Amino acid sequence: MTTETRPRRPSTLAPPSEAVPPPPPPPRKAEPRPFLLDFVPLEGESDTRLARFFQRLREGQLATTRCPRDGALLWPPRVVCPTCHTEELAWVDLPSRGRIYAFSAVLAGAPLGMEADVPFAVGLVDLEGVPLRLFGRIEGRPWNALAVGMEVRVEPYDVGDGRFFYRFRAPE
Repeated sequence: MTTETRPRRPSTLAPPSEAVPPPPPPPRKAEPRPFLLDFVPLEGESDTRLARFFQRLREGQLATTRCPRDGALLWPPRVVCPTCHTEELAWVDLPSRGRIYAFSAVLAGAPLGMEADVPFAVGLVDLEGVPLRLFGRIEGRPWNALAVGMEVRVEPYDVGDGRFFYRFRAPE
């Protein structure tokens, strides 16, 4: 019995490289959040014409703009009245108390930088004495201990890098 051997086909695989593997990438530095994913805007006078809003927050007061021509109370603060288009807007302080109109809990999928805070509550708050309903985070109680109609107060807070924003605080 004779055995025939078939000729081998040449390999299509490249021979192993003798080259040195590339060096590992350098360690990543902590980078600031991308601007489009940052929920807190830049606050300086060179960054925004609404710097007065952020200055009042640093002073402990929530403020917005009012149009002196048509009397409209504008939220969020504006640099131009959307009705009459004047830029001559006045800054006015807002009440520091309100009542929860509606709320929800963030149980998963928190925005960038807020992942460690889950669960937390967000909601709509009717400010006392003005026709404004503001959206924001609600602190002070677990989300399942909040109730529609509960009184809350506005609380300016330092974001952690010198910028300020507002949130609401429920009684503990």
